[in-house]
Amino acid sequence: MRILLASSEVHPYSKTGGLADMAGALAKALAREGHHVGLVTPLYTGIRERFPGLKHLDRKLSLPLGSRRVQGEVWTLDTMEGLTFYMIEQPDFYLRPSLYQKDGMDYSDNAERFVFLSKAVVDLARHLSWQPDLVHVHDWQVGLVPLFIQHEKRVTGWGNAPRTCLTIHNLSYQGVFPSALYPLTNLPWDYFTPEGVEFYKQFNCLKAGIAYANAITTVSPRYAREITTEEFGCGLDGLLRSRQASITGILNGVDYEEWNTTHNPYIRYPYSSEDFSGKTANKLALQKELDLPVDGAIPLFGSINRLVEQKGVDIQLGALEEMLSGKLQFVLLGAGATPFERGYRNLAQRYPSKVAVRFGYDQALAHRIEAACDFFLMPSRFEPCGLNQMYSLRYGTIPIVRVTGGLDDTVTDVSEDPGTADGIKFMEYSSRALAKSIRKALALYAEPAVLEHYRLNGMAVDFSWDRTAQEYTRLYQRILET
Repeated sequence: MRILLASSEVHPYSKTGGLADMAGALAKALAREGHHVGLVTPLYTGIRERFPGLKHLDRKLSLPLGSRRVQGEVWTLDTMEGLTFYMIEQPDFYLRPSLYQKDGMDYSDNAERFVFLSKAVVDLARHLSWQPDLVHVHDWQVGLVPLFIQHEKRVTGWGNAPRTCLTIHNLSYQGVFPSALYPLTNLPWDYFTPEGVEFYKQFNCLKAGIAYANAITTVSPRYAREITTEEFGCGLDGLLRSRQASITGILNGVDYEEWNTTHNPYIRYPYSSEDFSGKTANKLALQKELDLPVDGAIPLFGSINRLVEQKGVDIQLGALEEMLSGKLQFVLLGAGATPFERGYRNLAQRYPSKVAVRFGYDQALAHRIEAACDFFLMPSRFEPCGLNQMYSLRYGTIPIVRVTGGLDDTVTDVSEDPGTADGIKFMEYSSRALAKSIRKALALYAEPAVLEHYRLNGMAVDFSWDRTAQEYTRLYQRILET
């Protein structure tokens, strides 16, 4: 098949979260499956310098954006057989210090930036020499693509227009803008209806994708069910229920070429399920690096997260307040809302021998934390898929998760199956329930044989992208046959 993917961020070129990991890994896995794959993404600050192999594509962009036309260029990068990246150069839109925000606030022209990106995707889909069979878009930033394709097919007679698939990574981010900005799309107002892009008198980019894509996926099976409920539907549950037959939950995979414990440049001491000694050595090294008492007998808990309400930061702070009087250490890597950062900074000041925090994101440190910790905390309020719990399992680090979304799909509690148990799960969204799970972890840590059983189970689970790519291939085939 000929598949064109589109995402506003792609690892290793740009990243704020799991979307980038998923888009990059899926593209590689599909190419390995033998498909012809392209991936469209912006040319952000620093990419050209870090990847000098970029080549100019002889396809200039001149796209309408409301009452004006905006120019752009396209650069390509071939990274493996069957995979080409198409990077959209528009300096006014994409050469900025960060991808979406400045000082914690969305850029005021995000509507222009991503309507333009969506139009660039459609332009390439129509004019690339290899003519994709299917366009697969990710999240709200390219959510208008299915509508643009459908409109061009209807108005201009685009007879061989590709079919479309939308993946919802996080329904709470929808790209909602005032109706006054709808003319940026250059679409007729016929689409500005409750059945189309209108959302409480505003226009909603993700809703456009949900309404007009041929198929919709989410990043875990449970999340596919959850988003059709009022609790998790973020105001779109009615539309999602109407399209339920078109929704498929496909669990994200893990790029084990990067996330592994044996051939990893970020990990000082390799280890495996046959020899855990390197894991203890990594723990001692991280304790020293973060100025914690160096003691392999102390259970070490970790968290790598955006510090936002979705991630359960509030109940995690509450549980730590309760548990830090005991014998344990906690390390955090993350950034986000100022009150949450302040809460963790306060814990580190009050418990300097037990808590270490690092604000921001550091890929190498993330690997070192996963390799060093005994337990990993993910008490999310909701979690479409989650990746860190899957990284943790491969690293022999036992995840403690709340029963929601992909966390429920990927972690097995002893109450579900003692033989394959690899993590600790709790249901109630409260500090009390998380603290109880931390106590279970401490009890588990005191039983070395049982601890090893959990670790071995986790390291044996396969969440490889090859499996995920095969599921997407089957879905694509169904889309093309309908």
